[in-house]
Amino acid sequence: MSASTDALFRPLTLRGLTIRNRLMSTSHAPGYGRDGKPQERYQLYHAEKAKGGIGLTMFGGSSSVSLDSPAAPWNQVSVADDSVIPYFQQFADRVHAHGAALMIQLTHMGRRTRWDTEHWLPTISASPLREPASRSIPREMSQDDIDRVVHDFAEAARRAREGGMDGCEISAAHGHLVDQFWSPSVNRRTDGYGGSLLNRMRFGFEVLAAMRAAAGDDFVIGMRMSGDELFDEGLSGEDCVTIAAEHTRRGLVDFVNVMGGQARDHMAHAVSLPNMAFPVAPFLYLASAIRREVEVPVFHAQRITDFATAARAVAEGHVDMVAMTRAHIADPYIGRKLLEGRADDIRQCVGAGYCIDRIYTGADALCIQNAATGREATMPHVIAKAATARRIVVVGGGPGGLEAARVCAERGHHVVLFERESALGGQINIAAKAGWREALSGIPRWLAAQVRKLGVDIRLGVAADAALVLAERPDIVVVATGGAANPGLMPGADLVTTTQAVLHQGIDLSGSVLLYDAMGQHNAASCAEYLATRGALVELATPDRMAAEEVGTTNQPVHLRNMYKLGVIVTPNLDIVAVRREANRLVAVLRNTMDMVEEERVVDHVVVDFGTLPVDAVFTDLKDGAVNRGQTDAAALIAGQPQPHQGEAGYRLYRIGDAAAGRNIHAAIYDALRLCKDF
Repeated sequence: MSASTDALFRPLTLRGLTIRNRLMSTSHAPGYGRDGKPQERYQLYHAEKAKGGIGLTMFGGSSSVSLDSPAAPWNQVSVADDSVIPYFQQFADRVHAHGAALMIQLTHMGRRTRWDTEHWLPTISASPLREPASRSIPREMSQDDIDRVVHDFAEAARRAREGGMDGCEISAAHGHLVDQFWSPSVNRRTDGYGGSLLNRMRFGFEVLAAMRAAAGDDFVIGMRMSGDELFDEGLSGEDCVTIAAEHTRRGLVDFVNVMGGQARDHMAHAVSLPNMAFPVAPFLYLASAIRREVEVPVFHAQRITDFATAARAVAEGHVDMVAMTRAHIADPYIGRKLLEGRADDIRQCVGAGYCIDRIYTGADALCIQNAATGREATMPHVIAKAATARRIVVVGGGPGGLEAARVCAERGHHVVLFERESALGGQINIAAKAGWREALSGIPRWLAAQVRKLGVDIRLGVAADAALVLAERPDIVVVATGGAANPGLMPGADLVTTTQAVLHQGIDLSGSVLLYDAMGQHNAASCAEYLATRGALVELATPDRMAAEEVGTTNQPVHLRNMYKLGVIVTPNLDIVAVRREANRLVAVLRNTMDMVEEERVVDHVVVDFGTLPVDAVFTDLKDGAVNRGQTDAAALIAGQPQPHQGEAGYRLYRIGDAAAGRNIHAAIYDALRLCKDF
């Protein structure tokens, strides 16, 4: 390790707790809670990071201390009664067994939640001001409410202590209740909890003092806070430095965990959870500013995706612990790989935001490129060797094919990979051409490096047919040939260009462009930005209620912001009915999905996104000769069990990813992992 990297592996002591290194994962909410408890799935997810060498893993982002801060909307953890303690104890034992420390985040969401879930209680806050993101209008807290919530925080800290946690933090970030009292954008009170900044801090002081009294003097307590709320009506950077300094001066916290921004609306949320559109470590300067003014360790997270940046942040004294939360979702073994001199084997987070975007739709957090994360009970992060080596042919070098080749090679099989293009990566190579999504190229780059390292026989520029495949005398064939752009079925489909063609071929379309998006995914929005950047006059029409409707909360605002800046016109609720040529221009016939009224656009070009259709010719040609006739046993696949027909003479044939049906990167990689792990 370099001198700067070595800084990551110095122990850190907090109030008698020694953490083995400076790598951590911040409290977050992967949606793995069940019945308000961190059950087996939740525990195994964090235990894997402990196995991988992390120093501190924190869980339970937004763990609720009170009944009027419901855990239900995002499958959170409730710390509102003692029934959670046995789960904490089991959780602590699992993580401690692998040498890591475990902490929980405790919070009251205040107005930043919904009233129409779980207990149907009104939301509460410092003042009765509606929050744009949650759309909740809270009741202004009375003194009785304040006293009750302070008591609830104290009881939650006691439960964390009795549950074997090494510490806890309160959330005074992302617009939760404590920082709702801090922020002048929310707190309009005229009593002792409002007015001056010192008065607005009073509620937080009471919360932390009560937690210390309940949990004891030897229990670690910290707080997560913003270093600057980054909007005019909110807390400034100077305010936040004052807040941190005052809390540490009073001895109320053992560490300060600093982030930038807040999450009061859609764009602010995207900024506070920065994706690949943002530079690496965009808010490290805020943590550094607070560290200069406080005497306790400072933690920081926000798009620190690589160990070199993390090491510099610690070595140069900006922070004391560096959180690589999404980086550990992509690869929970960062610490171990660094210590073993295997930095090149680290699967680096690309900042796609897929993990976070899923939880805000009520789904579970999954990594776009690591299908084992969150599935530790059934999917391996470390691939075991097979008892018998086989000959395996993979057709297609996109993400699914590369993952299939990687897993099979890790199993010890002889693998041949055919790819018809001159480079590996498949459709990711197309998506990466669209401006700020270039970082997606890191997914196939890592996979390609791994398969080469594992000795996979890669044959580029070869469009494999059945004869080429069978010439390899395979035991198993995996078809991962991807999908081809679907131009649609409307009259005039032969006159349109697809988003895939525009990006893949680098087509610059001058003049006016009608871009029709039937999918609501990244493709059309990215293509609109691509064309508008190059001077085209673009209208994006969609049958959905908004552009990029299927894109998640950390990514969609970036698309919308960029399209507005570039002058792209967005027209919702329109279907494309037909395209015809008039002179040297095109006429697109559109129909409103609500009132069925038709209208026309006369444009120079029509570009469409109807998704993809499977490229499955080689699969079809091989199917009849396969012992399983190309069938995947879905029940065995879902149960994580090997496919049938093992040991039979002849070859088995499977197809994965878009070669089966158009889906996404994660689906292709998951197809590959859960199928190939048992070959």
